[in-house]
Amino acid sequence: MAYKNGLSAYKETRIQTASQGQLIIMLYDEAVKQLDRALELLKMNNSGKKDPGKIEQISKAILKTQEIVTELMVSLDFDQGGDIAKNLFSLYTWFNQELLEANIKQDLRRITTVRNMLNELRGAWSEIAAKNNAETANREVSGVNIAG
Repeated sequence: MAYKNGLSAYKETRIQTASQGQLIIMLYDEAVKQLDRALELLKMNNSGKKDPGKIEQISKAILKTQEIVTELMVSLDFDQGGDIAKNLFSLYTWFNQELLEANIKQDLRRITTVRNMLNELRGAWSEIAAKNNAETANREVSGVNIAG
């Protein structure tokens, strides 16, 4: 029990101390993880007799991903983001529609397509976050007054 509490505290601290870019990457990581789980369960279910328990688990993983995509949607800043934010909003809307259809039809192809696109976006956000962290670090170093 203490292990779970420690792990939970670690996760909470990690989230509270993360930058905005790191939080977005965490959301993408979890979305990809959930879709990987759905794909794994779907493949197992397709290889033999359909298991209603697995269908429910697949559905839960897809729904969790849809919740994450919705969170990404509401975090968009249309004032600063301009066309990029509008395009991401359209893409996120499409993701949720594809995931809805994939969940209904248990469609491996649709889940795989959305998973791969989310993973590509995660990579792009990771590069942006790394660049912003480097720029922030350079600004902090150059702003130090050694003379006092």
